[in-house]
Amino acid sequence: YMPGGIGAVAYNSIVSQRRDDPNAIVAVSGGSLLNLAQGKFGRYGVDDVRWLASVGTDYGALMVRKDSPFKNLEDLIQALKTDPSKVVFGAGGSIGSQDWMVVALTGRAADVDYKKVRFVAFEGGGEAATALSGNHVHILSTGAAEAVAAIEGGSDMRVLTVFSDERLPGLLEEVPTAKELGYDIVWSIVRGFYVGPDVTDEQYNWWVNAFEELYDTETFKTIQKQQGLFPLDVAGPEFDAYVKERVKGFAELADSFGLIKK
Repeated sequence: YMPGGIGAVAYNSIVSQRRDDPNAIVAVSGGSLLNLAQGKFGRYGVDDVRWLASVGTDYGALMVRKDSPFKNLEDLIQALKTDPSKVVFGAGGSIGSQDWMVVALTGRAADVDYKKVRFVAFEGGGEAATALSGNHVHILSTGAAEAVAAIEGGSDMRVLTVFSDERLPGLLEEVPTAKELGYDIVWSIVRGFYVGPDVTDEQYNWWVNAFEELYDTETFKTIQKQQGLFPLDVAGPEFDAYVKERVKGFAELADSFGLIKK
């Protein structure tokens, strides 16, 4: 348990102190990859560990109050085009975070400069949801899993759109994706693991095989669903390539929003 920097403390510890420990597998999320892409992990980069396997993914989503005048994403886009100062987004994350990125991309879809999009950062998702319920913000940027939990908890909110390639199953199956509405915004939030850079191929492959066997079990599929994750079962070189492609894309995106110091 090494909190700090959305994974930065753990990352630095593994790379500097436990480089060859095959029994130290470390959890990673899309938020960590985004910070890694922005150079927030210090002197270490995406090539300094061995990316092991995923255990699923979440997706970005926008929520509104049930009585919101925004009935769909198109309503929101048009409101931003008309006057972005009258639309307030909230999220449990600061500027440069995943939730902020989704907001900035929504603004870009409306041809609005991201600097003109109003965004309120809260300490956590709970505070942001409370602010939406109290009508202090108009839109909540969150994850699909949190959105489902809020709906199941009987909240006064509804999901405006999800940022996945295809519609999500279950409670969100009637919610259109931004992509199907003509806005090419996809935001996946991967969950996975990595190991130190000097773990041997034999040790690394043992873990890869273990995860691949795990993917086929009903127990894993049940737990994945219980944790609010959607299927993304990739391990070994495939996961390594996935992570590096995501980090590269995140870096280009962050740079376009002026988040990378030069």
